[in-house]
Amino acid sequence: MLKDLASVFVVLFSLAFVTSAAADNPNIILIMADDLGFADLGCYGSEIETPNLNSLAAGGLRFTQFYNTAKCHSSRVSLLTGLYCDQAGSAKLNRGATIAEVLSDAGYFTAMVGKWHLSKQPTDFGFHRYWGHLSGATNFFTGDSTFRLNGEEWKVPQTLNGRPFYTTHAIADFALEFLDEATHGDKPFLLYTAFNAPHYPLQAPEEPVRKYDGRYDCGWDKLRIERHRRQVESGLLPAKWKLSPRPDHVPAWDSLSEEERQWEADRMEVFAAMVDVVDQSVGRLVDFLKEKGIFDNTVLLFCSDNGACPFERTRGRYLKPWDPKSYWTYDASWAHAGNTPFRLYKQNQHEGGISSPLIAHWPAGLKTEPGAITHQPGHLIDFMATFIDVANATYPEQIGERLIDPLQGKSLLPVFRGEIRQPHETLYFHFGTDRALRQGPWKLVSAKLGRWELYNLDEDRTELNDLSEQQPERVATMQAEWFRTAEQVDRLGNRALAPVRDDITSLGFRKDTSSGSASAPKKKRKKERKK
Repeated sequence: MLKDLASVFVVLFSLAFVTSAAADNPNIILIMADDLGFADLGCYGSEIETPNLNSLAAGGLRFTQFYNTAKCHSSRVSLLTGLYCDQAGSAKLNRGATIAEVLSDAGYFTAMVGKWHLSKQPTDFGFHRYWGHLSGATNFFTGDSTFRLNGEEWKVPQTLNGRPFYTTHAIADFALEFLDEATHGDKPFLLYTAFNAPHYPLQAPEEPVRKYDGRYDCGWDKLRIERHRRQVESGLLPAKWKLSPRPDHVPAWDSLSEEERQWEADRMEVFAAMVDVVDQSVGRLVDFLKEKGIFDNTVLLFCSDNGACPFERTRGRYLKPWDPKSYWTYDASWAHAGNTPFRLYKQNQHEGGISSPLIAHWPAGLKTEPGAITHQPGHLIDFMATFIDVANATYPEQIGERLIDPLQGKSLLPVFRGEIRQPHETLYFHFGTDRALRQGPWKLVSAKLGRWELYNLDEDRTELNDLSEQQPERVATMQAEWFRTAEQVDRLGNRALAPVRDDITSLGFRKDTSSGSASAPKKKRKKERKK
């Protein structure tokens, strides 16, 4: 009997120790924007008004070489698991543990809001609370049938908390609700906030759209030059990385008709409004943390899932962008500006596709100077290792019937401390028929099975000087490593392992004419808006 009581006491003491230790660990808020380009925030060179994110950057740390996977669902897999996408089982996550599962075991309250875009639901993968949509994109005003609240179907209302329903606002509403619940408990918390904005369709409330009226009449050519100038003058990027030129598939702004320029400027105004509302939502979360006195010991990270999106999918619904029946996108022309100064876009493994802003803010833990900039490379796979580090958690070998693959990421904590982190020996990239490999400053990259290109990113991160012909041995060695990783680590097969061709693939982006022309609508948008 005494032996049994002693055993019970040991268990209770152990649980109490774990709870006490967890309570001292920092809170974590991880925010991911959707289809936000490298240069779409004010603190990364943009003219879009993002005062809240700019403030976090001014008090925290900005990364200039932080990588995603260039596509929505694959970036979410890597963010959640610390593994490459197919290695983790892709959308099924059947070979990966999630950050929610790992931190739950370390005594954290875990919650998620926003876009899931993977199999099952967040509540099936360790999140105690979830509100959002399971789909990859949704109408921002009316939603879709995939909205869920804690595993149960949630019908989108016309109004929420006293104003018309808008997905970005609702994400912040439920994030605050879950944070309020978390702060009434005695556990640290993880909140993963996955905004669907500024992913298409370009839809935003009227007030923020009108705020940007006329802001983009200058066009994308001038905009890129201005963004790049701010990036260099602020010290974000070195001047030696030259601005990539406008590609052939993007027309010169001055070549457009007046009507076309008006339509294109209107599209970018809506995109800017969507980013603006995301920033306002981040501000609401920051205000809550400050009110509760927990701002200083909260690790707050903000990133994007891929570069700006070049897909022209406007469906002929040229209604006002605050009309739920509207459906606008923008195309490669503005996306090229969004990814300033880099080349190419979402889906491509060139720097324009895989480069994300990353803002890190944590007053109690960052040892860098406020407003510091780091050029050390990082990747979405590093979040899991970082959270394990700050939460004193343990990475599992198995969860239920899932056998978990070895962790690929490396903790960012040394970078947060102002130290030089032992870098990844190799960073591997793949989506569809786009692929890349980075080793030190060297990057090997292929688009759409086009021939391998080789760049020294220390000297030429905008990928303008292809060195593949001068260094064929390096190309051969890095190519072999890409295929080894793809087959043995990421478990790719079939077409994904096809050899590259001997030529550069043409990357022209056609206008989508399957559902109506994407050229300027007959009605001039400005006149319609000002009625």
